[in-house]
Amino acid sequence: MDEFSIDKIVDTRGSHCPGPIMSLIEAVKLANIGTVIEFYFEENQSMQDASFWVKRVGHQILVEEAIGDYFHFVVRKIK
Repeated sequence: MDEFSIDKIVDTRGSHCPGPIMSLIEAVKLANIGTVIEFYFEENQSMQDASFWVKRVGHQILVEEAIGDYFHFVVRKIK
């Protein structure tokens, strides 16, 4: 498993679509290359949207998992 440390946490639990994906896009766009950002989502659709967007724009997904009633997602900005 890739070693990493979290640089920023974005907790979107309690927010509904499209809020979580918009928070993800904004956080990644504002981050420096190499920044690792941890996200928390409540909705499965937000997790799917986040995964699709990150892969499409070419960043790296480090963690993608369900934990109880929420989703944990970690991404590294690549470019």
